[in-house]
Amino acid sequence: MEAYLTFNGNAAEALAFYAKALDGKVAFSMTFGESPMGAQTPAGYKDKIMHATLEARGHKLMASDAPPEWPFEGYKGFSLSVQADNVDEGKKLFDALAEGGKVTMPYGPQFWAKGFGMLTDKFGVAWMVNCEK
Repeated sequence: MEAYLTFNGNAAEALAFYAKALDGKVAFSMTFGESPMGAQTPAGYKDKIMHATLEARGHKLMASDAPPEWPFEGYKGFSLSVQADNVDEGKKLFDALAEGGKVTMPYGPQFWAKGFGMLTDKFGVAWMVNCEK
């Protein structure tokens, strides 16, 4: 199973941020203007992401910008989870994802984990970073 996020016109910026934070890469990206629907796309929306795939840590995260006819309503009811191999790696991932966002639970030891923390990144996406015992 892979996650698919919809953004409020800033998918390219978010994917670049995640690629850096997670040491990944954007493997595919197509704008609305580059798509077969390009001619019908409103001029101010042609550079928005119709579909993109980020590859990082052996997983894929897919994303797009919300089409103009489907207003963005924010994120609720889920978190993306990243597993770290060790505490230091977990702290590095946590700090990178938290840059410009809001920490909701600082990264630290828990009864189930050597390290765990929760945050909402600067794009409004909730994350959990975990390093199991």
